Amino acid sequence: MTELERYLAEEIAEDHVDGIITRREAMRRLAMLGVGATAAAGMITAEADARTRGKNSGGDKPGHGHGHGGGGHGHPDRAVTAWAPVATTPITFAGPRGNLLGAWAQPATPKVKGGVLVIHENRGLTPHIANVAGRFAANGFSALALDLLSEEGGTPAFPDEAAIMAKLSEISANNPGRFDEDMQAALTEIAKRVGRHTPLSAIGFCFGGGMIWRLLVAKEKRLSAAAPFYGPFPTGGDVRGIKADVLGVFAGVDDRVNATREAARGALEAARVDYEILTFTEAQHAFFNDTNPARFNAQAAAQAWLRVNDWFAPSRD
Repeated sequence: MTELERYLAEEIAEDHVDGIITRREAMRRLAMLGVGATAAAGMITAEADARTRGKNSGGDKPGHGHGHGGGGHGHPDRAVTAWAPVATTPITFAGPRGNLLGAWAQPATPKVKGGVLVIHENRGLTPHIANVAGRFAANGFSALALDLLSEEGGTPAFPDEAAIMAKLSEISANNPGRFDEDMQAALTEIAKRVGRHTPLSAIGFCFGGGMIWRLLVAKEKRLSAAAPFYGPFPTGGDVRGIKADVLGVFAGVDDRVNATREAARGALEAARVDYEILTFTEAQHAFFNDTNPARFNAQAAAQAWLRVNDWFAPSRD
């Protein structure tokens, strides 16, 4: 089982522990990912034990950590926030193996702050993720939420979440580089729409956060900023040569992803880029998703949104 496959499987176990799905449904979804009954039961038990340890310890203690300099970032009081989104438009654009699908949001203001690539969770391109693109547009950015299941006809082509997760796991096992290529094609499309001199940024959540780390490890140099939200950093990942300033966002009660946090910090230090590691100590994994009441943390989500919008904004004096 690859790292990405294991991550997706453990997400299902975590969904059960958090009361989002029943144990029977968790076992069914894990079976669809090729996880045997004994291994699946072990994953669920391990996740429950980890959650108990996290609650007893009060979560992670560090609130944040800084990298090289500020670069005009990290000042939430200067950021503008808007939760009311601009409506998105479905678009089709050229990819490396055919057309790709996405949700495009364009700000009403004539001067665009930048272009933003938005990468979805393990549930595909949901209305929530399209809504995030619309929120960026409300704050002056052009944004594209990419559907990583475009080659299969897009997220709506699947009957349920279990089938979506199984397909993402299958791609992760057989051709994970496809994700990198599709994200790079999406950046090309954004650049065409906003102009080649407009700064580009990328954000992803959960599985999508891991995808943003992958994009950085792939040495994508067109990004000026990136914000992976509680996504696992790839083992042995090397980001030297990137040009992006990176805001790594983590949840304190999320031992599974936080186990990779120091590796991410070390890689960013080695790359000598501006970065910040931001941990919301009492928040759970997926705390930004306001359609998931089991994990949504309104205060942490609002603060993270301020920080990200400031981080993606053009550098200020």
